[in-house]
Amino acid sequence: MNRLKIQNLSKTYSNGVEALQEINLEISNGMFGLLGANGAGKSSLMRTISALQKPSEGVITFNEIDVLKTPQEIRKQLGYLPQEFGVYPKISAYKLLDHLAVLKGIVNAKERKAQVDALLEQTNLYQHRKKSVYTFSGGMKQRFGIAQALLANPKLIIVDEPTAGLDPEERNRFLNLLSDIGQHVIVILSTHIVEDIKELCTQMAILAEGRIIAMGSPKALVDTISGKIWSKIISKDTLDQYKDRFQVITTRLISGETQIRVFSDIQPDSGFQSIKAGLEDYYFTQIYLNNLSKRA
Repeated sequence: MNRLKIQNLSKTYSNGVEALQEINLEISNGMFGLLGANGAGKSSLMRTISALQKPSEGVITFNEIDVLKTPQEIRKQLGYLPQEFGVYPKISAYKLLDHLAVLKGIVNAKERKAQVDALLEQTNLYQHRKKSVYTFSGGMKQRFGIAQALLANPKLIIVDEPTAGLDPEERNRFLNLLSDIGQHVIVILSTHIVEDIKELCTQMAILAEGRIIAMGSPKALVDTISGKIWSKIISKDTLDQYKDRFQVITTRLISGETQIRVFSDIQPDSGFQSIKAGLEDYYFTQIYLNNLSKRA
């Protein structure tokens, strides 16, 4: 069983921005979701775990290895797919993956060929192995990104916003691939897309403004707001009045009408209907309550 432990981790950049504040997490094998809006600090946390940058303070250990003192050790066991994978040279997928395998330390040609072939098969890219990666679709590039992240059999895999921009079919294919991988290693899925977490992760944390504001299993977290989410269709010009009176967590247009969702222990008024809470409701409730606590 692999174990990643993060203790009192903080990161303040030279311009004074506090990207991470006292992060504490303990993660073991399986899919772990890190959910937060753009700018919440997800990429800063991923880069710090990956030893691409040093924190201002705190400790990270992976299988008892001190990541900050011996970053080269975590890199040997890490597979990383950043949000922007980079510019692809005009060479075939096979040659590029083979080159990356050499950089990962797989110097035996026979072993390297076996692993490259297996990863291209696993990511459903083998039939495209002779094509240049820069000609791939967005989903194919993401699957190639996972193939390179899996080189040298890593025990910790980090994927940062992996489904952004993918069409529904490619997204499903990619998420199924991640799910298969996550059975035997730690996979950290960093995303702002609630559905990605809901469908894949057994454990998750919500990050807001560099802080962890909630953590647990998606089901257990949603259960805490069961019976407390209410919905009503209102006139758009009355929205501010409802926001003044109730804890409005989301608003959306449905068939041209404004629907609000409210977090409340009791029925807000007779016009509200109780609805089944979902992970998105939990996420927006926590963001609302976090913002409310800052104003108090």
